[in-house]
Amino acid sequence: MSRYPVPDATKRVELRASNSRFIATIGRASTVKDAQGFIRNIREEMPDASHHVYAYKVGYGASITEGMSDDGEPGGTSGPPALAVLRGADVGDVVLVITRYFGGTKLGTGGLVSAYGASAKAAVEAMGVEEKVERVMVHMRVPYASQKTIRRIIDQFEGVIDEEVFGADIDYSLRIPIERQGAFTVAVADATGGGVSVES
Repeated sequence: MSRYPVPDATKRVELRASNSRFIATIGRASTVKDAQGFIRNIREEMPDASHHVYAYKVGYGASITEGMSDDGEPGGTSGPPALAVLRGADVGDVVLVITRYFGGTKLGTGGLVSAYGASAKAAVEAMGVEEKVERVMVHMRVPYASQKTIRRIIDQFEGVIDEEVFGADIDYSLRIPIERQGAFTVAVADATGGGVSVES
């Protein structure tokens, strides 16, 4: 899918269960490598914690890569409940790390599932969401006489200009939503009588 909801920023919440602290940090990861880096950063930030349980969901819809770890907690008590919460959230490109500081009282299997599940839910509830738009880079050489027309079309098609170089003409490098690339190319050609072409 070329558009889907993603976390808008990194958020953190903290819960307590039988003196143990559960610190849940949730954020965006566009690739598995991003997710691994996010998890590594949390480990480095809180190296004295008992566990860093994580789950991530990269992609959206039918194209998803998932990962999780119990990180030393009894098998199935932490990573799977966290991932289950992410699966139930309508969001893609998301990574969650639940850091536990052991408080001296064992919670048991049911207690761990409950605590990690509650932490994941609290993190998802605290998370803000924005729309991710898949874009494609295109280039154009535009005569000065067509500049206003082209800028209007770029705005109309949600284009993001990365570079604008003024020479004999104006060279544009910009990113267009991938599902609108064809219509954008046609609109530019129509508006300039074929004088400006869009190149990928």
